[in-house]
Amino acid sequence: MKLASSPFSFALSTSITSPFSFALSTSIALINVPKKLMLPPRNPTINKPAHSSRFPNSFAISSKSNNVLQVNKRRRSAYYHPSIWDRNAIDSLNTSYTYDVHGTRLEELKHEVRSLLASTKDRCVQLKLIDSMQRLGVSYHFQEEIKGILSLIVDELGSINEDLYTTSLHFRLLREHAFPVNSDVFDKFRYENGKFKDNLVGDVQGLLSLYDASHLGLQGEDAIEEAKNFSTRHLKLWLGSLQSNNNILANQVQLSLDVPLHWRMPRIEARNFIDIYQMDNTKNLALLELAKLDYNLVQAAYQMELKELARWWTSLGFREKLHFSRDRLMENYLWAMGIIFEPQFSKCRIGLTKFVCILSAIDDMYDIYGSLDELELFTDAVNRWDTKAMQKLPEYMKICYFAMFNFGNELAFDVLKEEGLDVLSNIKEEWIKLCGSYLVEARWFARGYVPTLEEYLENAWISVGGHEAIVHASTLLGHTLSKDSLGCLKHGFKLIYWSSLITRLSDDLGTFTEESKRGDVTKSIQCYMIEEGVNEEEAKEHIKSLIGNAWKELNKESMKPFLSNSIVNMSLNMARTAQCIFQYGDGIGTSFGVTRDRLISLIVQSIPIN
Repeated sequence: MKLASSPFSFALSTSITSPFSFALSTSIALINVPKKLMLPPRNPTINKPAHSSRFPNSFAISSKSNNVLQVNKRRRSAYYHPSIWDRNAIDSLNTSYTYDVHGTRLEELKHEVRSLLASTKDRCVQLKLIDSMQRLGVSYHFQEEIKGILSLIVDELGSINEDLYTTSLHFRLLREHAFPVNSDVFDKFRYENGKFKDNLVGDVQGLLSLYDASHLGLQGEDAIEEAKNFSTRHLKLWLGSLQSNNNILANQVQLSLDVPLHWRMPRIEARNFIDIYQMDNTKNLALLELAKLDYNLVQAAYQMELKELARWWTSLGFREKLHFSRDRLMENYLWAMGIIFEPQFSKCRIGLTKFVCILSAIDDMYDIYGSLDELELFTDAVNRWDTKAMQKLPEYMKICYFAMFNFGNELAFDVLKEEGLDVLSNIKEEWIKLCGSYLVEARWFARGYVPTLEEYLENAWISVGGHEAIVHASTLLGHTLSKDSLGCLKHGFKLIYWSSLITRLSDDLGTFTEESKRGDVTKSIQCYMIEEGVNEEEAKEHIKSLIGNAWKELNKESMKPFLSNSIVNMSLNMARTAQCIFQYGDGIGTSFGVTRDRLISLIVQSIPIN
């Protein structure tokens, strides 16, 4: 079934108004870092030899097909640099913040904030408080209270005389929590011809709130699209004067224009917003302290998880045996943390990181190192899911196969033992689909075939590993796992599809430069360039427009009431994490620069509270 004829097809010609970038605050000093902490270098030297002794000097790629282009006579290499986070650096991670020491204070602050939320009567203040709790990363402590308040005020939107800021905030919060709300609530701010009124252009806070709300829009909502265009245009006009008179507001406007609030990775948003909220004259001190303490305590949980993962990664032996693949434990953990950040889901993050590490090695095997004949054998072995099937595989493939096979079976065993559910067939199915999609791309590359964009995306939304990641994560949710939640995966197919598509297109935008240099399989940008005869910049803009459209579909799916909150949140967060990781390039292939700074901020560097 072709993508264009599927229920998940989308318009390929619309444009997106906001640039695809993310302004990360890099001004935070490295404070509270223990003296013995071993940080990775900022700019490691990457040697790129003409050939590496780690690979055979020559290896003819053979195939039984007569039309295979024999363009690569040797094993290929992406020359990924060694990890800048070695075992010693991870083992040296430490913090003075622990739940044993600070748990009592955490509970006191939660009680104080809960009382504040319940006692606040001013609707605008209450909405702003909820918004701040979400952006500070602590709303997971108050989900029931927040849901209860929003359920009481859902019918108030549009019925009271709210200004642009409050109406937009009210609309956004309701949609974020899947409450039904119509875009006609903005009609009072529009002329009869649908244009927004001129007297709104001087309200910068209102414009920013409207802009943030507009990214919760759905396909066909003309009022929301007009709101996005109107707010974007006037916020850009305001930037110059704001930078001269109100740098704090200017930074918030620039941040939203770069990456809308709805598209941001939660933990990075929490870290950045703590700094913003601290400078807010209306801030609540208990909420601010709670945000800082919670951030540090969650960070401590991340450090413990990484130490466990470092032991597993070392014992797996990929670093020594699979020199062609990426050694990116810390960066792969960023995926897991981005998808599900709450501390109670430690088991899920650990398992998801293992999945991404094994997936990355197999991906590199298909993309770079394996011959087509070998990859055919490996794919067949995966389909059979039997150790006997690996007897004909070369040694490096046996290592990959065993790691995948053992991980899948052990995960299924743990779920059966702890939850009483048999998920092995689900796990096997995901690996079979994933490796099958990898093989499609390997065949294209071997034969010099350039697919159409439609044909490429029909396979590539699978090969990016998004659906597979959500399925694995869902089996790792512990006590929240049930037969109903696994069944929800099928009902939530469109949700995961759109999230995976955003992940794929973001990946393509970020990795395009490096992959095109080394001559990898043709990706979405090249497909569109060749198919439509356009230049690189035009193709990139088109891909960004597809991301914007996919977000509208993802918004629609995330509001369906029969889907579990866990799967909805993980799907949204996967798309957000992908845009974060690939916004400045290949944030996994190259792990220094912005990626390094983010990992230090999220995992290494605590926030001073006093």
